[in-house]
Amino acid sequence: MSEHDEIRDEQSSSQRVTVERLLEALQCGEIVEELGLMRWSSNYTFLVSIVHHDVKVMAIYKPQKGERPLWDFPDGTLCLRELAAFLTSHELGWNLVPPTVVRDGPRGFGSVQYYIEHDPEQNYFSFDESIRPQLQRLAAFDYVINNADRKGGHCLLDSEGQLWAIDHGIAFHSAPKLRTVIWDFAGQPVPEPLLDDLERLAAVLDDEKTPYRQALGRLLSPHEINTFRARVRHLLKTRRYPLPGAGPNYPWPPV
Repeated sequence: MSEHDEIRDEQSSSQRVTVERLLEALQCGEIVEELGLMRWSSNYTFLVSIVHHDVKVMAIYKPQKGERPLWDFPDGTLCLRELAAFLTSHELGWNLVPPTVVRDGPRGFGSVQYYIEHDPEQNYFSFDESIRPQLQRLAAFDYVINNADRKGGHCLLDSEGQLWAIDHGIAFHSAPKLRTVIWDFAGQPVPEPLLDDLERLAAVLDDEKTPYRQALGRLLSPHEINTFRARVRHLLKTRRYPLPGAGPNYPWPPV
């Protein structure tokens, strides 16, 4: 997905808005209204309304100050990992993670992510076979970013059947931590088009001068970046989805 690809803005006029304009609105727009605290979130998460020129969108705002301390992730880094996940999805061209930025807001610095309109009754556990190719992409993505919390409710379908993935605050750890409900493809070959995309990502990761690699350097530690590179290379070598390991492999709760 390029910056000029479009996303349907179902929150206002149902017109298509380029990703570039969405990112500009999320980064520079005025947060005009806080619509409420999102239920069931372990960290403080707010639904907000943002206006920038003629673009009005709803977004998910996660202030850094509202992040629950974790023993295994450095304090205050969850919002940065949200952005790293979007940048990685964007670099791959997989269009999985909604447009995301980090910025100051009414409750301080944090991540701001475009809100995907979806049916809350639908999630991974209710998807049919038509979503399988998109889930293959997501399963590969979760492995390379080392996602420790892929719940079924973190998989959203918009009105056009596009799969979106949210909640990536506990990803990119340097130790193996993959916990996911998507083990459908364990041990199976990764589709060739996905491997081609990962080959391109590996080349960009290896070049410290690329904008993507430099952006990661501001979001993750050098050791986290190196282990991320190693996971990409490992998947390219094995060409198969990973099998569940010895530790906890499923998140709780699963939805």
